[in-house]
Amino acid sequence: MLKSSGAMAAATLSSRVLGMVREMVYARFMGDGWVAGAFQVAFTIPNLFRRLLGEGALTAAFIPIFKQKEKTAGEAEMWRAANAVISGLIVAASAVIVLVMAGVWTALSLHQFPAKSDLMLRLLGWMFPYMLLVCVAAAFMGMLNARGYFFIPAMGAAMLNVVMIASVLWVAPRWGQALHQQIFALAIGVLAAGVAQAAFQLPSLWRDGFRYHWVSPWQNDTVRRVVRQMIPGAIGVAAFQINVAFIQGLGFWLDTPERPLIAPFNYAVRLMELPQGVFGISLATFLLPTLSGLAAEKNYSEFRVMLRHGMEHLILLNLLMSVLLVVLAEPIIRLLFEHGKFGPASTERATLALECLGASLVAYSLVNVLARAFYALGDTRTPMKISIVCLGLNLAFALVLIWPFRQGGLGLANTISSGFNLALLLYALRRKLGRLDMGLLLPTLLPQAIAAALATAAALAASHVWNLKAGHATVPLKIGAVFVPGALAGSIYWGFVLWAKIPAAHEITALVFQRFRGASNPAASGEGR
Repeated sequence: MLKSSGAMAAATLSSRVLGMVREMVYARFMGDGWVAGAFQVAFTIPNLFRRLLGEGALTAAFIPIFKQKEKTAGEAEMWRAANAVISGLIVAASAVIVLVMAGVWTALSLHQFPAKSDLMLRLLGWMFPYMLLVCVAAAFMGMLNARGYFFIPAMGAAMLNVVMIASVLWVAPRWGQALHQQIFALAIGVLAAGVAQAAFQLPSLWRDGFRYHWVSPWQNDTVRRVVRQMIPGAIGVAAFQINVAFIQGLGFWLDTPERPLIAPFNYAVRLMELPQGVFGISLATFLLPTLSGLAAEKNYSEFRVMLRHGMEHLILLNLLMSVLLVVLAEPIIRLLFEHGKFGPASTERATLALECLGASLVAYSLVNVLARAFYALGDTRTPMKISIVCLGLNLAFALVLIWPFRQGGLGLANTISSGFNLALLLYALRRKLGRLDMGLLLPTLLPQAIAAALATAAALAASHVWNLKAGHATVPLKIGAVFVPGALAGSIYWGFVLWAKIPAAHEITALVFQRFRGASNPAASGEGR
């Protein structure tokens, strides 16, 4: 598990670092004002449909069936089933694109919108076809993951970020004089990036035996099974997307040039997605096909063991990341984003959002893992029901908290609702499996909580001393303001969990030293043969 998800985590880290570079370039280029808010809301909408049709409900329903086809019907039927599902995906996504784009351009031609809304709709009209591209890329990624390939699919997102960065650096300056004109170069970059992400994965699928050809999805048994499995998950995902769309719309309405809301919150979300993607999504992506295989074999004892190990490692890593995101929010944002149009006031706004959002990292990551445990068991209804309840809670919390705390209120609402989501998923999974066998996990939680408290105190003290003695006037000082307190807190945290004999800490440390020795001595590790 550590080696497979670790390989994908390395690729995901590359992608997420490039994604962070992209956000840095975006922040320097457009700051956190109304133009940035319009672009981010417009880009969010095709992403919502992507999660509905692509990497959310569809892949969760398809991967277990894909694995079952491989085990019971052979590779030829497995690839035929994949082609049928992709054909159906192309038809459904294309229909949605035509309807949405027709609605957008009709609305723009019939009504005069305010400048902010007009820009958002025009950007949406350009970017919405990205939905089809990224849905196909997500299907390719799911197929490769199910076949045991994790590194190349995760690197596909790195290609996406490279293209989007290039659109800012080389295309935008030639697109016009004003920011509201140049922003359309980023929309073109989004479309080109979707093509790059899907195309990057095709060579690996080709070598594995995949050849796309049209298979009518209308009467296909696999497509019907996927749709039946997908509908409950899609309802849950749709509820989530409606929730996100409502909150984005509310934030966009409250957004003003003097007090931006949407862009600061989205920058905080991007920062939280770095550790969540590297550790949480990597592990969850590995676990879905693995747990699906164990469920197909009815090996529920090993199923529980694998799930417990995954949760143990995820808590260990993301608890430390959560501490660092909350305690060092301001120096992190200042280092990464405070350039160009993103000034000190922008840093202050994004800091509030990250401080309130960062505490949800552990719960949010565990929710992804537990949801995939249900999907592997062929149960998409239970996560759907829990999702709808928690999204209703999130919406209620957001409506209450956004007025006094603005972008911080959105972060607090996510943190509170993710805790409810985690508790309900654990309760439901224990009822479904009879027991979870978490007895070995529970004794590790108190030492990790103590380690997190010590790391928090160390980071706060070191950050305070650094600000008093050194400040952050130059880039090297900004780097030191992040990495000196961060390194101290990380060392104390890891030293304590090793001293407390947390099994996951020893396993990860041993694997790191093994890889380090192997890299320094290829002959000894067998890599030189």
